[in-house]
Amino acid sequence: MGARILIVEDEEPLTMLLRYNLEAEGYEVDTAARGDDADTRLKEQTPDLVVLDWMLPGLSGIELCRRLRARPETRQLPIIMLTARGEESEKVRGLATGADDYIVKPFSVPELLARVRALLRRANPERVASVLTIGDIELDREKKRVMRSGRPIDLGPTEYRLLEFLMERPGRVFSREQLLDGVWGSDIYIDERTVDVHVGRLRKAINRGNVADPIRTVRGAGYALDDRFGRAN
Repeated sequence: MGARILIVEDEEPLTMLLRYNLEAEGYEVDTAARGDDADTRLKEQTPDLVVLDWMLPGLSGIELCRRLRARPETRQLPIIMLTARGEESEKVRGLATGADDYIVKPFSVPELLARVRALLRRANPERVASVLTIGDIELDREKKRVMRSGRPIDLGPTEYRLLEFLMERPGRVFSREQLLDGVWGSDIYIDERTVDVHVGRLRKAINRGNVADPIRTVRGAGYALDDRFGRAN
């Protein structure tokens, strides 16, 4: 799946324009029109990048940026600030608050997309890489192909997305609820035990023969792709 981007912007036409173009680039996009709503949402789930307007109802973009930088879980979250303020002093203020980049309205959409790609590449290269590799497993996003030790692995679409999601974040343990949200989407209701079924199918597909299982089951917590998988002992 593409990187997750939260747009915090109260101008609906601009929000729609940004959403359309970002989704066309393959990103998963969520939106919020108020700063306080975005603050609540960011406490529940952290995206890969935030596009944040300076002036917002409820809570200003500057204050939201300060709060995000004060929390350990969002301290490194990439933030692009949007504003109609073009003065150098205001740019300095925005960057000093913790924004990673600053774009003045009106702006070029291709320029914004280029800055999004650059920030994602710098913050989390595996989120934009076309090929993910861990141990002897290789996932090619462009060809939608998975190989293990040079042998093609036949995966269904859900198992493919599940493997991709885990390979993007090796070592991190995800609960069933987090996997449902990340792989199936937050708008779809599916029983959490469905995750167990698809993890079982994924394991069966990638572990044919006498090979190590890269997926860890953490009792009471969920699943993870072992970040030590493929390393020499």
